[in-house]
Amino acid sequence: MSEQTVILFTYFVLAAFIGFEVISNVPTILHTPLMSGSNAIHGIILVGALLIAANAQTPLQIVLGLLAVFMATVNVVGGFVVTDRMLEMFKARQPGGGKGKES
Repeated sequence: MSEQTVILFTYFVLAAFIGFEVISNVPTILHTPLMSGSNAIHGIILVGALLIAANAQTPLQIVLGLLAVFMATVNVVGGFVVTDRMLEMFKARQPGGGKGKES
């Protein structure tokens, strides 16, 4: 392995560790706003993954670039789904359980 690969892997491991520590210490009341903000960041990550995949030249780079695009896309979509479900909990409930029209 080259020195640059070791440095990049070290950055990746440190970023994963710091991200886990930061997210695990967030109070419950801040989860919904944090999810909305992180969805915007994940959109930027998706753009970065697309740029990496577009500049790939070797088969390994192409596979890793496409894997990065796939994982970033899943992350963005999943984040919006979770945020939407969280926001549904705050909506007012309709009387009668919201099942159809009352006669």
